[in-house]
Amino acid sequence: QVQLVESGGGLVQAGGSLRLSCAASGRTFSNYNMGWFRQAPGKEREFVAGISWGGSPTYYSDSVKGRFTISRDIAKNAAYLQMNGLLPDDTAVYYCAVRLRDSTISANMFRRTETYDVWGQGTQVTVSS
Repeated sequence: QVQLVESGGGLVQAGGSLRLSCAASGRTFSNYNMGWFRQAPGKEREFVAGISWGGSPTYYSDSVKGRFTISRDIAKNAAYLQMNGLLPDDTAVYYCAVRLRDSTISANMFRRTETYDVWGQGTQVTVSS
């Protein structure tokens, strides 16, 4: 069974940094596209960042571009989200997700929740002002 487990969330002051991890199990994820999403209370789940199966290209939402960096470690079967310059508006539950189907997808598809087949349980990130 394919599983994703996020970790690394927590409480941080505005301007601080966190590094989220997404550990995958049940399958080798080297050929699959992955993404990070977030959901704040009362809001829809939104795209944060995506990474192609080969490690590039990467994609970011306008709200995090220049502050967040997505990466993956094939050997560890893991993906990461380095978050710098955190803002109170970044407060949300962060989810990683993987697409298990065809590996060639458009940039637009990375941004859609329906693109992905498996989701983690999420990790809470809270940024205080």
